[in-house]
Amino acid sequence: MRDCPRHHAVHLGVSGLRILRQGRPKLAIDMLDLACHGPTVILGPNGAGKSLLLRVLHGLIRPGTGTVYQDGQVLDRAARARQAMVFQHPVLLRRSVAANLAFVLHRRGIPRRVRADRVAALLDHGGLSEKARQPARSLSGGEAQRLAFLRAMACAPEVLFLDEPTSALDPASTAGIEHLIRAAVAAGMRVVMVTHDIGQAKRLAEEVVFLAAGHLIEQAPADRFFHQPQSPEARQYLAGGLIL
Repeated sequence: MRDCPRHHAVHLGVSGLRILRQGRPKLAIDMLDLACHGPTVILGPNGAGKSLLLRVLHGLIRPGTGTVYQDGQVLDRAARARQAMVFQHPVLLRRSVAANLAFVLHRRGIPRRVRADRVAALLDHGGLSEKARQPARSLSGGEAQRLAFLRAMACAPEVLFLDEPTSALDPASTAGIEHLIRAAVAAGMRVVMVTHDIGQAKRLAEEVVFLAAGHLIEQAPADRFFHQPQSPEARQYLAGGLIL
């Protein structure tokens, strides 16, 4: 696939963020700045608020209080249009593999004369060319996630959010998705990713954001986080212990 245009290092963040559910705080982050080139990997125990934070950054959930920003501006529809997200369990359209990609391009106003070549390039990039005419919902789990990834990349977003995209995949399929992630980063996309797989985080992360009980506990370059975590909670998490 032809490389997507390289983008500037997108600056994401939140300030004064509070989200309550049934009167209890699910996220409470005073300040978070994601200014590195990425990938940024969000880690933490179950219930830490990782996926919730990702949805807030993508504008899918509005915080009760606080501000979400991109490149110094409050997140708005125009900024969201430059983002894309891949979910843990992708929902594919009831049409062919190729048509799933063509639909996205059509919705984004890509001219018909351009779509076919773009779809072919995406399918080749994701190793799905031979599946082009196959119903998308008949794909294997790994193939379906690759298609979801390609669909998110179709219009070359500046920011790509990934919510545990390999949690249900076998090692070979996981390696395929990680290859696509590296290619997206090389093409200039800003990747922010949630994973429960510490090994995957070590392979991919440039920066780690560590959450526990809805709070930002630690933010550090990946090498420092994995070798010299500063917080007791992070040390416990990396050692495989429970965080209460």
